[in-house]
Amino acid sequence: MRYTAEHKQETRARILDAAARIFRREGYDGSGIDGLAEAAGVTNGAFYGHFKSKGEAFQTVVQLGLEQLRLGIADLKTKHGKRWIKRFVELYLGPKRTCDLGQACALPSLSPEIVRADQDIRSTYERELQRVIAEVASGLPEGTPNERTDAAIAMLALLAGGVTLARAVPDPQLSDRIAKAVGHAALDLTSHRS
Repeated sequence: MRYTAEHKQETRARILDAAARIFRREGYDGSGIDGLAEAAGVTNGAFYGHFKSKGEAFQTVVQLGLEQLRLGIADLKTKHGKRWIKRFVELYLGPKRTCDLGQACALPSLSPEIVRADQDIRSTYERELQRVIAEVASGLPEGTPNERTDAAIAMLALLAGGVTLARAVPDPQLSDRIAKAVGHAALDLTSHRS
């Protein structure tokens, strides 16, 4: 039986959605092809019809996850103008900190996995991270291009690290305190504490 192009796209999207949730929640080694295929509701053969390996699926999840972050930032800049930074920090340290780990931002949830990944995956991550950094930097109000890029790097690292720490502690009060402290520091860093 031959499947339509639309069916193939839907199947690929289901596989990527399931893989993104599993990789974020359980890490790269958290599941094999069997688990990824089962979570997507497809056979192993269907998985291999779209990806050569688990590594290729992971690389695609990384690329799409960082692209989603970049597009989300671009959308906030369009919708909120100069106040986009404050809104981004609020969203990042609020709903993106407390959502199910499988739905979390790719930056804090997948970055630890990248350290152990192969060179192709690390190159994809670096390329997409550079695009996220450039998106943030282009929306910062002050400084030379290099200063804005450095501020964007620092802000992203601060937010991703803050989310990681806030998620790691079981005490909700401490988690909130971490989020507030990181939020204030991120806004101070970008001169937008209003």
